[in-house]
Amino acid sequence: MRLTNLFALLLLAACQREAASAPGSHETGIQTGSGLERAAIETGVIADAAKLPAIGLYQRNHEAGRDAFCVIPARNGDYRFGLEATFGEDQSCAGRGTARRAGDKLILNFSRTDHCIVVAQYDGDQISLPGVVDMKCADVCKGRGTLEGVSFPRMASDAAAALQARDGSGDPLCQPD
Repeated sequence: MRLTNLFALLLLAACQREAASAPGSHETGIQTGSGLERAAIETGVIADAAKLPAIGLYQRNHEAGRDAFCVIPARNGDYRFGLEATFGEDQSCAGRGTARRAGDKLILNFSRTDHCIVVAQYDGDQISLPGVVDMKCADVCKGRGTLEGVSFPRMASDAAAALQARDGSGDPLCQPD
């Protein structure tokens, strides 16, 4: 019994020592994903989303319509975006604006609205809007449409594809500076 307890204590001490020496955890105060995720990124099994530019076309077709989101580079080094989400007849959201990257987030600043700013999650393969957005963003939608919880999976990773995207009226979804 004593040998089992001693082994358990040694194992616990080893685990605590490994966690304390994990790179980036104490120096920056930021957790950088699981050890398995870090190992997969380091070996190239999965891409490091923090290093993937958001430029491209994100799109999903569904029974009520199509959700599309395009991102192109802006002159100042940030991004320009356009989005359209359709929820059925006369229920949709559409807008354009500027975006900037902050780690795994895209901060979307809609133009032609009264200070509508949305902080979206970006993981390299998808852009996901939060489950709750500011009331100032209501002007972006019509009918009972809402931006809350809408996600856009990546279809293409280049600006050319993003510039080819059209909204429901046939107009360009993304417009360069």
